[in-house]
Amino acid sequence: MSLTRKAAETLRVFTDRLSVRRDSEPIGTLVSLQYFVSTRSAFVAQKTLYGYLKARMGTRYPSMFEDDVFLQSINIAKSHIFAACLSDLTIYALAQAWTDASPDEAAFRKAALDCFAGALSENSEELSDEFDIDDSIVIFTVRIGQTDWKKDALDRNNFTASPRALVKWAPIADAHKKYDVDIVDNSISFAWSEVRQNFLKRLDREALQQELRHAP
Repeated sequence: MSLTRKAAETLRVFTDRLSVRRDSEPIGTLVSLQYFVSTRSAFVAQKTLYGYLKARMGTRYPSMFEDDVFLQSINIAKSHIFAACLSDLTIYALAQAWTDASPDEAAFRKAALDCFAGALSENSEELSDEFDIDDSIVIFTVRIGQTDWKKDALDRNNFTASPRALVKWAPIADAHKKYDVDIVDNSISFAWSEVRQNFLKRLDREALQQELRHAP
């Protein structure tokens, strides 16, 4: 496979199931909520991972896609970063849905877990074979059990897993990473800002609350 074609195939991250459609319909169902958090998490993971790699590698960036080991590392990294993005956005989205209500905590956590696990399951074919979905679900379960849904979950302070995952899993030498924490954090924070704005514009809070109250 040529360099151009190989790079193009690699840069086509999650396009089959995780492509970001320029939709504008209201988000008032669990199905539409899951679609939103899944596609936008994939978008942020893709944008920030490849942006970081390109910034660090400079002119060597295209040639690295001829390295099979590097390509495998990217696939592992994008899977973990996607899961971290999904964790951040799922919690934020559901917290926003209940800003003016008092949900049953157990039912609320179940809705978050179903959304997170469902998005991972639907996109399992795009995840690395070395990525363990079950482990990711366990980590998320612990997190939602410790989440303050009426405080940090409602704003940018909730988005903590994704910047950590980007620094940890990006195939960049640790000697460089230690200088990049602030830059990476600013990059992913900027990407999330647009996603949050879009979500709040489209959120039909009343309709989503109604469905959540009657969810099995």
